[in-house]
Amino acid sequence: MKDLLGKAILDFQTNNNPQNVITETDISEAEEMDIAYLFRSYKEMPKIEQKALNLAKGNILDVGCGAGAHTYYLQEKGFEVKAIDISPSSIEACKLRGIKNAEVLNLLDIKDEKFDTILLLMNGTGIFGRLVNTTKYLQHLKSLLNPGGQILIDSSDLIYMFDEDEDGGKWIPMENKDYYGELTFTVAYKGEEDEPLEWLYLDYNTLQNAAHSNGLNCDLIIEGENCDYLAKLTLI
Repeated sequence: MKDLLGKAILDFQTNNNPQNVITETDISEAEEMDIAYLFRSYKEMPKIEQKALNLAKGNILDVGCGAGAHTYYLQEKGFEVKAIDISPSSIEACKLRGIKNAEVLNLLDIKDEKFDTILLLMNGTGIFGRLVNTTKYLQHLKSLLNPGGQILIDSSDLIYMFDEDEDGGKWIPMENKDYYGELTFTVAYKGEEDEPLEWLYLDYNTLQNAAHSNGLNCDLIIEGENCDYLAKLTLI
């Protein structure tokens, strides 16, 4: 990976001629994203993210922290937060903006640590990649929870993005896919294009069923305006 999204984040943090990032998936056209959005304040965040931050408690793990907007807010509130991302440039930017505990680390590589709150926001199920990986990730997340701990995770049901047929059903191309929420995500920045990334969107019922199968309660906390939602997973 060229870490282009991380480079854009670091360019913004260091004022090194930051430019918009171009994102594209296999079911949507290319669109520009202002990298400043990843540095948004609490007041600028969607209600789903605000709700998750309001529910956060105890020792917190922020998975896929990006520019660290969620960690920064919680740190300012006095919480102990560990921010992780696989992007070296993103973690460098986090450290430059004053985040105390930021580390280049894959979630699956965390061992012998426990947390009261684990945050996976901005489509937190995305890191699962494909539906078949859901159990592996949920089992690992479960192993990182303290008694009484919680996983706060958001995603969206992408069914709304597909065309309806004459009978009112959805026409969903499933070539090389096990589930319609499996996407290929590509980032371009300053004339370069990164390697395609597998990215998973899960509808709530699928997440709930997977959670129950892996010994986790799953509660729907809030729904957004675009088939998105925030869920809380806890130990049974």
